Amino acid sequence: MADEAIKIGEDRTKGEPPVRIYLSPGMFGFARVASFSYFEHVVRALDERFRAEERTAEVRVVEVHPTASIRRRAAKLARMVTDTCGEDDGPIHIVGHSTGGLDGRLVASPTVHLIGEGTGQLAWMPRLRSVTSINTPHYGTPLAAFFATVSGQRLLYAISALTVTALKLGAPPLATASALLALFGRMQMGMLELELVDRAVDSVVRVLDEASSQELRAWLKLLRDDQGAVVQLMPEAMDLFQAGIENRDGVRYQSVATYAPQNAMTDWISALRSPWGAASATIFTALYNLTARHDTRYPCAPPDGSAQASVRALLGELPPVTASDGVVPLYSQVWGELIWVGKADHLDVVGHFPGPGGHTDWLASGARFNRVRFDVVMDRIVAGMRLAEETAAARTSEAAP
Repeated sequence: MADEAIKIGEDRTKGEPPVRIYLSPGMFGFARVASFSYFEHVVRALDERFRAEERTAEVRVVEVHPTASIRRRAAKLARMVTDTCGEDDGPIHIVGHSTGGLDGRLVASPTVHLIGEGTGQLAWMPRLRSVTSINTPHYGTPLAAFFATVSGQRLLYAISALTVTALKLGAPPLATASALLALFGRMQMGMLELELVDRAVDSVVRVLDEASSQELRAWLKLLRDDQGAVVQLMPEAMDLFQAGIENRDGVRYQSVATYAPQNAMTDWISALRSPWGAASATIFTALYNLTARHDTRYPCAPPDGSAQASVRALLGELPPVTASDGVVPLYSQVWGELIWVGKADHLDVVGHFPGPGGHTDWLASGARFNRVRFDVVMDRIVAGMRLAEETAAARTSEAAP
């Protein structure tokens, strides 16, 4: 699926070139693993909206290494666009979730110097209309500092296996939940061992069929072999990223930011009714607490208070500086025009929320994100793409003799 375009609204634009949209997943994301598509709900939502406008769009999911350096990930994105965007003048849009938003910003930057064959000539860049970032750590996340430790690397490995399995199967069986609870219990006591991590991962992987299990193990091997992005997402490292990356003139930058309620006790008690719910709530709480760590020198937010002002303007209130989606601090997620902010955890906004219209909730965060909010988010993303195209067309018209 990652190498094939998903065409939507085909044969509706009477010869006009298609809109091309590239979706870049984040650290916990993938194009397709274990026969599960990470962006399935986003693609479906784009389908609905472009069909309603009688427009043709081609959507591609970038098959990026989950934890490789941002520069390597961005090079993969650039190569895919170069190889698939055609020779017409159709508009191009990049949508990145989590680290994927940084991939988009780096590719678009006029100062970028990417590595690898096929990235030197970006002839399509004048066609780029927008970069949308969703839950992206523009100013870093304290969670990356933990994942950069030996214990954190092992835990990231286990959580990644859990993510794929949970999204594919829903609530894993009792043995899996028990293994994960044991893993976190040992971590909190400072006695995390590689053998225990491996046993927990094996417990997770065993619930999949053989083909899916092999796909997952191959993906986990990638994660283990290269963790460049983990170090780069630390607030101190992102301080340097911000200093070197520029916005490109003529490209619309828009962002979606979310935060989960802290210690949602009602949802916590509800989660404890099942073994998987208990494990899910425990893991999310641990991630949330790690992400809530605040360093005044590197506060995971722009120094001018602009992120707070944007959040207050849309939300009508100002959540605390420790607010996050469980993985990325709230104010670190704001870049360009903030088009939506509200309660959701790190995967809710890409369609992994409980109830009708979603797939499977990743972790029990108590955010109560639902299909209505998801539709509003997708409406605003597509409206921003349309606005970017209209602005570019108007600029071209004004420049014409």
